[in-house]
Amino acid sequence: MLEEILSLNLFGFFLIFARLGTAMALMPGFSSGFVPSRIRFSIALALSFVLAPVLIPTLPVRPSTVAGMGILITGEVLIGAFFGMFARIMVSALQTAGTIISYVSSMANALIQDPIAEQQSSTIAGFLLITGVVLVFVVDLHHVMIMAIADSYTLFVPGRALPMEDITFVIARKVADSFALGLKLASPFVIVGLTYYIGLGLLGRLMPQLQVFFFGLPFQIGVQIWVLAISVSGILVVFLRNFEEGYRDFILP
Repeated sequence: MLEEILSLNLFGFFLIFARLGTAMALMPGFSSGFVPSRIRFSIALALSFVLAPVLIPTLPVRPSTVAGMGILITGEVLIGAFFGMFARIMVSALQTAGTIISYVSSMANALIQDPIAEQQSSTIAGFLLITGVVLVFVVDLHHVMIMAIADSYTLFVPGRALPMEDITFVIARKVADSFALGLKLASPFVIVGLTYYIGLGLLGRLMPQLQVFFFGLPFQIGVQIWVLAISVSGILVVFLRNFEEGYRDFILP
């Protein structure tokens, strides 16, 4: 065992770590602020050590110049950043949905510090984000993320030119799809909110002496919370299905 460790190709090991470590630094759950950086570093090192015997024979030889080595490592870092950002973009669909729900339910001013997005978010968006990321790990979809990175060495071969045009197109397409998914997840609340606003407007015209704001706001919040209670399971199931399908394209059959 000691002889195998000593004979390990350290350049190949750190080349693998450059891709895996960058992805771990950006992937949701692993990159959260409440996860110590030492833990993320340890997980990336452990995964690199496990994958090294399989991937090192497929890696290019060490460049003879410092510039060549720097270009090679930079390419691996960019690929790792692509896979990490890919997961963050898909998870942002929940934040989009939560923000839209907060607007149509008059709870947009109820803000909390979201540990997943690492910024102030609405209460509903924070709830959906935290629940979604927890379920990603509960149903073992974090294994899908790791499998996609491991299989990426057949798609993005180290040492070859990066298909930046394709990478840019995939990121742009995924951002658009993520926003569309967030709007679809929030569509029940948009429909209920629009119907409620129309009814409240008609009621205000029929009864001008009625204090519409004091009467309508508590009722609106209560109705939207009730809609959230009966639809949150379906929202999360659709999100998990789309999250898995997004990474399945990078996994070898």
